[in-house]
Amino acid sequence: MRLYQFDPTSDARWADLVQKHPKASVFHTVGWLKALRCTFGYEPVAFTTSSPTGELKNGMVFCRVDSRLTGSRLISLPFSDHCEPLCEVGEDLNFMIGYLLSASDRENWKRLEIRPINGSFGQTGTGIGFVPTATYFLHTLDLVPDLNSVFRSLDKCCVQRRIQRAERAGLVERCGRSSDLLKDFYALFVTTRRRHCVPPIPNSWFKNLTEYHDKALHIRVAYKGEIPIAAILTLQFRDVVYYKYGCSDSRFKNLGATPWLLWKAIAAAKSDGASEFDMGRTHEDDTGLLRFKNHWVRQKRLIYWNFPGTPAFYSANGWKFKIARRMFSRMPDKLLALTGRILYRHIG
Repeated sequence: MRLYQFDPTSDARWADLVQKHPKASVFHTVGWLKALRCTFGYEPVAFTTSSPTGELKNGMVFCRVDSRLTGSRLISLPFSDHCEPLCEVGEDLNFMIGYLLSASDRENWKRLEIRPINGSFGQTGTGIGFVPTATYFLHTLDLVPDLNSVFRSLDKCCVQRRIQRAERAGLVERCGRSSDLLKDFYALFVTTRRRHCVPPIPNSWFKNLTEYHDKALHIRVAYKGEIPIAAILTLQFRDVVYYKYGCSDSRFKNLGATPWLLWKAIAAAKSDGASEFDMGRTHEDDTGLLRFKNHWVRQKRLIYWNFPGTPAFYSANGWKFKIARRMFSRMPDKLLALTGRILYRHIG
């Protein structure tokens, strides 16, 4: 058995594999990989046991993150909630993992990181040598039942009533991919990140997501009159819609705009034939967000595995991150935004 590597953004076989593989997600798509490269300079690379001249039957996709600040790493994948190895045969996956582990010293990789949905990764022979370094919860909503049943499954007090309150408040939703919507979304996004004492991701990331995902991406903004008060960004791949980013103006929190937008997105996803609404990852220490999402959907544990076990800089319970947040909380807005543009390409 041999291992081959290739550029998944230029080899048409990768897009074909992603389209048909049952474990593939929006984070495997060529559009997501191109947005990562264009925004942050990360180079996508995929590994497979399939011959370069044959059908692509399996693959693991990574991004090379080369930084003078944080070192050289191989991550699957940066800014992605999860990224399953696209392998059906355990022997193939074991071979790929074994090769990458043996090559880590030779390639001078400071860290290998894998973000599988399969929680048993570290308990199998495949994950030998990997250490769990971050724990999240993944929330997903089943859209197979009829829409009324989906609504009744939501928490009556914390979700249903807030959606109804937003409707009574006369909020207006605008949905699309226009530059005006992106501008309003990003202004709310910066405000929200400031509230959380974290630098905003560069606006170029969202512009590139919009460019490379075309009609699969939707920005929904809620307005009170002409004032944008909440916004969400969703992506669709096959029959799954992914809620990736949300933001709001805390002055209008009592109007229930964010739950209302999420319900609008869920109803649209159901109408378009989606069978699942993925609400993304939540860190185990983020009790407020966990409580919010638990009122909507079921959850499962999501573990990130690293070799040789070095915690990522952005680990929410890491001391580096806690010190950084104290610094960010004291920065003026312009400096905070500049910090985000500089910092995120080193984090991966």
